Amino acid sequence: MVTFSPAKWNAPKAPGLVGDYEENDRLAGARLVTTPFSGPEDVAVGPDGELYTGTENGSLLRITTGGNVSTVANVGGRPLGIERYGDDLLVCNADLGLQRVTLDGTVDLLTDTVGSQKLLLTNNASVAADGTIYFTESSQRWPLSEYSNDIVEGTATGRLLRRSTDGEVTELVPNLAFANGVALDADESSVFVAETAKYRIHRHWLTGDKAGRTDIFLDNLPGFPDNLSFADGIVWVGYASPRNPQVDAMSTKTWMKHIAFRLPDAVKPKALRHGLVVGYDLEGNVAHNLQDPSGKVAITTSARVANGSLYIGMLEDPHIAIVEL
Repeated sequence: MVTFSPAKWNAPKAPGLVGDYEENDRLAGARLVTTPFSGPEDVAVGPDGELYTGTENGSLLRITTGGNVSTVANVGGRPLGIERYGDDLLVCNADLGLQRVTLDGTVDLLTDTVGSQKLLLTNNASVAADGTIYFTESSQRWPLSEYSNDIVEGTATGRLLRRSTDGEVTELVPNLAFANGVALDADESSVFVAETAKYRIHRHWLTGDKAGRTDIFLDNLPGFPDNLSFADGIVWVGYASPRNPQVDAMSTKTWMKHIAFRLPDAVKPKALRHGLVVGYDLEGNVAHNLQDPSGKVAITTSARVANGSLYIGMLEDPHIAIVEL
């Protein structure tokens, strides 16, 4: 059993949904595609041009351009990040590690360990042109079923990892407070990684004079950044929720964290049902700001652009959202 051991950090004052993040209803008009199971957390475009997503019951679903939904496979755990992987799909299975799934439903394990240590919470990934996989382990202490404990505790055991084409897995960026979304830039000179519990996104350099260096790309964000994607010079961020004042208030108070840990799940701080998707240019400026304060499109864990549309995944609801750009 894991002993809850909270750490202090000083959460900066939230920027609020004003200015560049001014509240709007641009997500409220999104078209919803219903899935037979809840929690299509990420949405990817497969090698066949169709959409793929994974749901909380372990299903990997195919969504055709006509809106038909079918089950490709059950991956045996909770699929989170989904990426194209050559002619197949890469699944970040929170419970089981990295998996390769063929379009006809064959599931193979790529890795579930780093050295001799089992992966505990595999979350999101980005695949390079040569097949190298950059992916996150959100926590080395808490599984997905207890992810909120990791965010409240703040011990920062998440990390960015790399699986090379020969299967070797190495650590690139350690000590992240709930490592989450991953996205390579256009020329694969750097990789972006979200640090959910500290409201920021890092940029780790892979080539050039900065190779091996990690910079803070975005800091003091207005919410909990989740999955990332990159398209046409824009880093897309799905925010699971805007900032929660209760969570910020306890950042420096370990006694408050102990109380929150002991609360029944029904009264613990929760994600706010306010959809929030933001696109940033490579200078860190807000280029797109889409929101839904009504909660119709909410707990927006991913956003990906393809074919002129923005495809949005959600952690809890039984649908994905599509916005024409």
